[in-house]
Amino acid sequence: MGLLDELYSLSAKIKQQAVIIQTEEATKSAFVMPFINKVLGYDVFDPTEVTPEFICDVGTKKGEKIDYAILKSNEIQILVECKKIGEPLNVNHASQLFRYFHVTNARISILTNGQVYKFFTDLDAPNKMDEKPFLELDLLDIDENVVPEIVKLTKSAFDVESIVNAAGELKYVSQIKKIFSTQFNNPEEDFVKFFASRVYDGILTQKVRELFATLTKKAATQWLNDQVNERLKSAISGTAQISTINEPKEDDTEQTITVAPEAEAIVTTENEIEGFHIVKSIIRTVVEPSRISHRDTKSYFGILLDDNNRKPICRLHFNRNQMYIGLFDVDKKETRYPIEVLDDIYLHSDHIKSTAESYN
Repeated sequence: MGLLDELYSLSAKIKQQAVIIQTEEATKSAFVMPFINKVLGYDVFDPTEVTPEFICDVGTKKGEKIDYAILKSNEIQILVECKKIGEPLNVNHASQLFRYFHVTNARISILTNGQVYKFFTDLDAPNKMDEKPFLELDLLDIDENVVPEIVKLTKSAFDVESIVNAAGELKYVSQIKKIFSTQFNNPEEDFVKFFASRVYDGILTQKVRELFATLTKKAATQWLNDQVNERLKSAISGTAQISTINEPKEDDTEQTITVAPEAEAIVTTENEIEGFHIVKSIIRTVVEPSRISHRDTKSYFGILLDDNNRKPICRLHFNRNQMYIGLFDVDKKETRYPIEVLDDIYLHSDHIKSTAESYN
């Protein structure tokens, strides 16, 4: 099974068994160990990969244990602290993670109750675990957008620098999304006042603020619905206006050509955009992310360095039932490799990085 299938399988198991799990140990056996094994790909029965009850004396505290230490190449990479299923997770539950994070080489730590997984690193201060996670996964409410980030933590694709580099964006985007969600569902006074002051010329009395609290929530809901409907209309009609670039010639380095209104539109799919972000996350450790761009054409979705067609990184051929990724050799000759799911792009990480580095 693919990673997403494993997540949904574990989700189904939680729905079936959570009510009978009464202890932290049972939570670890039923849910956390399968997550480490099936999702992250580490052998939970091999102490050189997963060490349970990991001991590391910290200052005057002796013999304290962390639930799991995950290793790669004999180095501790991930620390895992577990709580019983159903227990809320907050910073107070992570005191041992904070201490162990400081005295080990680990750059990633996980706090979990078997259902919710919170991932932390040290963005705010070196070697000090952040108080807020950069990524959250709820197995009873799986956000498929986070799956590419989970892939980076797996044994086969683990690249700590790539994870940490992407963590900052993930952390802040996640927090902003939560603010949007909160404000759209239950707008605060300052949020209401921001919009009211721009459309209402009178005095913002208490009665007016109460009125605009309702209107702001209603407007936000309608706006979101409009965005969804517009996307659906574009997908159905085949006139999505995401890209207006003709397929460039091989010697076209900078010029882009606008498609005439009557010409057949180029439709950029969600899979292509997600594939672009996966490739970007792979090579952001070797080139500046701002230099990575894409051009969609009728036959392929090209990913370039410096928006230069002479610096192709790879091509995504997603317009047929069988998906392919096109990789380039030193002579810029393309070879296509079949992929079953988007996560398979990570299997070609070394080649993609090497291609990007060759243009520096």
